[in-house]
Amino acid sequence: MNSRGPLRRRAVQVLCATVCAAALLVAALLFTEAGWRTVTPMATTVVVTFALLGWWPRTRPRLVPAALVVASTTGAATAVTGSPRSLGATGLMALVEIAVSLLMIFMVVRFATPRRSAAAATALALSESTVTLRLETPANLTAALGQCALFMLAGGVAALVGSYLRSLDARRLRSVGEARKAQRMQLAADLHDFVAHDVSGIVVLAQAGQVMGEAARPEQLLPLLQRIEAAGLQALASLDRTVLMLNDSPARTAAEPGEVRPSPYGLADITDLVERFRSSSRSEVEYDCDVTGEAADAVPREVAATAHRLVAEALTNVRRHAVSAMRVRVFVRMEGAGQDRTLLVGVVNGNRALTDGALGSSRLGGGTGLAGLEERVVALGGTLGAGPHGTTGWQVRASFPLAGAVR
Repeated sequence: MNSRGPLRRRAVQVLCATVCAAALLVAALLFTEAGWRTVTPMATTVVVTFALLGWWPRTRPRLVPAALVVASTTGAATAVTGSPRSLGATGLMALVEIAVSLLMIFMVVRFATPRRSAAAATALALSESTVTLRLETPANLTAALGQCALFMLAGGVAALVGSYLRSLDARRLRSVGEARKAQRMQLAADLHDFVAHDVSGIVVLAQAGQVMGEAARPEQLLPLLQRIEAAGLQALASLDRTVLMLNDSPARTAAEPGEVRPSPYGLADITDLVERFRSSSRSEVEYDCDVTGEAADAVPREVAATAHRLVAEALTNVRRHAVSAMRVRVFVRMEGAGQDRTLLVGVVNGNRALTDGALGSSRLGGGTGLAGLEERVVALGGTLGAGPHGTTGWQVRASFPLAGAVR
């Protein structure tokens, strides 16, 4: 357990308590020489401000009431008639009072709610601007107003600094909120791309089971149930893998000895993806891939992961919207050479079809999988196209330029 935090907090408390004790001691020693009009507001301002600092953030709710106490004490001390004193320790204590008042203005604007901080900061600035009137009587009203305005300007600067830092905090909180929202959307997209593929396979197998049940072929149900179980386990594995990849907490970052952190899917995983689709489909599935070995290793991880997601999304859409497709072809190939190399990935379902409704109705509508994929493909400098192929077929095709790509 890290003990630096409590030790640092204790050191700050001791320092603030020492400052408060020193202010009270100075006030007691110089009470007769400086007079109560100088000693009392100085001691009050220092003690209240540093007591708040020392036990922060527990004292934060008391910030505005404490500021009003300081402002009223300082204003009352100035308002009481008396001869000005600018000699000895009186002037030094007045400067300390002004400096600590500026610190209090900064704290109020920085940490209090805007509505409450406006009134408290204004009261503090007004009272702080009159402190020098205890040291010297101005020649006329204009001189007095000019002198007060100068110190009001100092209070305004303190409030401006506090307001600026407060705006930075607000901006940071907005950024954190937007980042969390983006992460949630990314998680939703990952679950859609990976898990929906296996779940749609379960639906197709369950529909096939209904057909077999109606045809009174119980001997074929057990293998079908085993395939449904395998597809369900694969869906759960995809879910776990997606969540683990997004979990960067310290508890998960420090892996146990021998534990292997899950990595993003790549080109090599497309083969397994196609095989699972083939096992749960009545379509004739053809897989054409000429990107293997060193060529596959040269493809950047982001491109390979996006290619895998594209195939998963396209095959899922075949299950949902083209359940009667007779032929499905998946291709992954490299074109060009050198700086003109391009990775082509696509899924095409043919224009011949089985009898519609043989395995249940296809799912109409859908999510935003292709729209999200298009954003990822474009971000990698590629292009994505989806549209009719032949008379009744459909094609999803993406190209990724590999020139200058870095793994």
